[in-house]
Amino acid sequence: MKYDFDLEDHRKKHKRIIFNILITVVEAAIAVFAAYAITHYGLEKMQVSGDYMNPTLKDGDKILINKMSYMVLSVKRNDVVVIQQNGSEHNYYTIARVLGLPGETIQIKDGYLYINGDKLEEKYNFPVMENGGLALEDVILDTDEYFVLCDNRNESEDSRNANTGNILKKDIIGKAWLRTNSLALISNINEFKEKPDNP
Repeated sequence: MKYDFDLEDHRKKHKRIIFNILITVVEAAIAVFAAYAITHYGLEKMQVSGDYMNPTLKDGDKILINKMSYMVLSVKRNDVVVIQQNGSEHNYYTIARVLGLPGETIQIKDGYLYINGDKLEEKYNFPVMENGGLALEDVILDTDEYFVLCDNRNESEDSRNANTGNILKKDIIGKAWLRTNSLALISNINEFKEKPDNP
């Protein structure tokens, strides 16, 4: 003969098992959704084509783009960013280094970059620019515009060129984050020799 408390205990165990199964299913669904969101909206793979960012990034390097970084953080000077460019046939991605920020006045004089009339003291020994392009005259950046240069400055097209020009915030896909073939953060793999500190 079964007592009521035995049936009650059996029902509780049965409910607990069902509850645990439901929790497991919900956790699995959340994990799948998070993985999908990260891979489709947070991170994206890209292969570098060309030497325009050499030596920071080389032809054939595979990188991860962090597409979430600028949803919460602002674009900073010296960030290496991935930009969506509009070509004659289709859209394509390119990579450049942000140097001019919204509201600033940019000019290139004697091969060096000036911001608001002051020569930019760059962290790395980038090549002296042989051609200032559009920036030979003052370039005034609007509230959502950025001025970008590639690291291989004499063998690249960037904001100095009319077909690229100033970059709009909406065209910045994300931050070039990780070089997957060496598992190194791109902010840590600048291969230019740093300038010695002034005595």
